[in-house]
Amino acid sequence: MLGLSDVASRIVQSTIRTMSVECERVGGVNLAQGVCDTPVPAVVREAAEAAIEAGFNQYTRADGIAPLREAIAKKLGQQNGISADPETEIVVTSGVTGGFDSACRALLNPGDEVLLFEPYYGYHYATLVGQYCRPVLVSLDPPDYPLAADRIVAAITPKTRGIVVNTPANPSGKVFSAAELEQIAEIARQHDLFLFTDEIYEHFVYDGQRHVSPASLPGIADRTVTISGFSKVFSITGWRVGYVHASARWIPAISYFHDLTYVCAPSALQYGAAAGLEHLPASFYADLISEYQRKREMICGALRQAGLEPSIPAGAYYVLADASVVPGADSVEKAMNLLHSTGVACVPGDAFFQGGRGDHLLRFCFAKTDSDLANACERLMKLRRASTVEQTTAQ
Repeated sequence: MLGLSDVASRIVQSTIRTMSVECERVGGVNLAQGVCDTPVPAVVREAAEAAIEAGFNQYTRADGIAPLREAIAKKLGQQNGISADPETEIVVTSGVTGGFDSACRALLNPGDEVLLFEPYYGYHYATLVGQYCRPVLVSLDPPDYPLAADRIVAAITPKTRGIVVNTPANPSGKVFSAAELEQIAEIARQHDLFLFTDEIYEHFVYDGQRHVSPASLPGIADRTVTISGFSKVFSITGWRVGYVHASARWIPAISYFHDLTYVCAPSALQYGAAAGLEHLPASFYADLISEYQRKREMICGALRQAGLEPSIPAGAYYVLADASVVPGADSVEKAMNLLHSTGVACVPGDAFFQGGRGDHLLRFCFAKTDSDLANACERLMKLRRASTVEQTTAQ
């Protein structure tokens, strides 16, 4: 009898992708998917183009080209406080998604439980399910989502194998503090757990916040799998170039599974990422924060004026907003109604919560050009105007 696998029968396409498709169909402005429409730095683009012309278009070593691994090791030391051997502790991956998938295949067994903080990123959840693991949710409370260490401990069972930390976090924008990460690290040590960290938004922190890499904390590096990349910081989400840093005990297996599934990250594009790490000055990252903090204020102001009260994110480039004023029985209906009434696509809160906890929430991405973001903000104002007209008519 032919049929889907047990896993395939339990999963559905990401709501983020669904909303992007629907947005394209109606010709709207896509604030759903974190595609990062801002320009690619010239040094990154030109180095990739030069690599293509120079003939670097074939397979690379399974763990990536030496210039990129060396640049990543240097970057980790200077920016993250992590000592890394580029020969034995780094593998270049097909984005963070490919890195997390390969790490899970290398380090987890079917039936293992892994803790996720809610609200969670759907790809983390789905990847664990796809590995026949069980994601166990640890809910954090809005609007600031402070760590509740007692909830972590209460969720641990003899089957628990790891904890996933996304900092800065998608979709909440939470930036885990050093004190919070030290609590998580201590729990991981006490219960002998892996710590998987997704740090793709590490350069997007606001209001003086500071990103802390868990692997930089004392006594935790050997059990920490640090995953990050260049999709967001260099605006190259379609290039699929990321990396994993971990103990030399774990990297060979992670590299093997990455090779098995992805073979290697795109060859010439690795040279582009390496050039960005080597040649972009510190001012590039400071300007990035300033630019995105301005975009954050833009979208949050528009949401507030539209009656969609935002939770101000401390990091990343997403905003969760209360959509109680939008018609709909749940967040999926609210997102669709908002798209069809204003032409702005967002992501239903249900993509990041379970048990109906996201029914009143919508997520908006502000990694857009100024013109597109201004267009989206203007469109969102239709919601308030329509509401005002309704109230006037009713009177």
